[in-house]
Amino acid sequence: MIQIALPFVSALWLGILTSLSPCPLATNIAAISFLSKKVNHPKLVLQSSIAYTIGRMLTYAALGIAIITSLASVPATANFLQKYMNKVLGPVLLIVGLLLLDLIKMNIPRFSISQDKKTVLAESGVKGSFFLGAILALSFCPIAAALFFGSLIPLALKSPYGITLPFFYGLGTGVPVVVFALGIAMGVTSFSKWVCKATMLELYTRKITGIVFILIGAYFIWYYIVAGML
Repeated sequence: MIQIALPFVSALWLGILTSLSPCPLATNIAAISFLSKKVNHPKLVLQSSIAYTIGRMLTYAALGIAIITSLASVPATANFLQKYMNKVLGPVLLIVGLLLLDLIKMNIPRFSISQDKKTVLAESGVKGSFFLGAILALSFCPIAAALFFGSLIPLALKSPYGITLPFFYGLGTGVPVVVFALGIAMGVTSFSKWVCKATMLELYTRKITGIVFILIGAYFIWYYIVAGML
């Protein structure tokens, strides 16, 4: 039972950690705060924020499913992954762990839209908020990219339930955003303190996850690469 649930829990956790990472966290808070200024009614604020969250969730899920099915549908790629996946996974997890610990840096091109387009989408109501979330989800910063491409995709490729894992990842990215949206919509006075606490929590959880990734990566390297050479 635990073995069946572990991939789903792992995908959910990777999504939560992605959403709490500094870059996505700042983007989400800024976007939801921006949405709240464009709508006067708390109910509409909440609806727009939830639509924004769903847009992000579905984008992550659709992108992950597209990558997984594409890789699995090519016979040569599928055979390569089946034969060498465990050997590749070790170095990948090790690199992702080092990135999470800020021991190495990675610069990647980022997708972005102008402030004017963000304003147009935000003022378009629920539908515009949905598309705003979907578009901003594609703006991968290094940590988010490492967690998505370096952790979720390999995890999904190894799991018999892999095609469903991107949805749980997307669901995980939406959990903190919904909390932020509720806080803003309800006008919680101590909301800024909770944001600071979430930022501190992200720092500790990212470090712990990074250490775990390094340990698992080192084990895979030893068991599947080094031991085979001895």
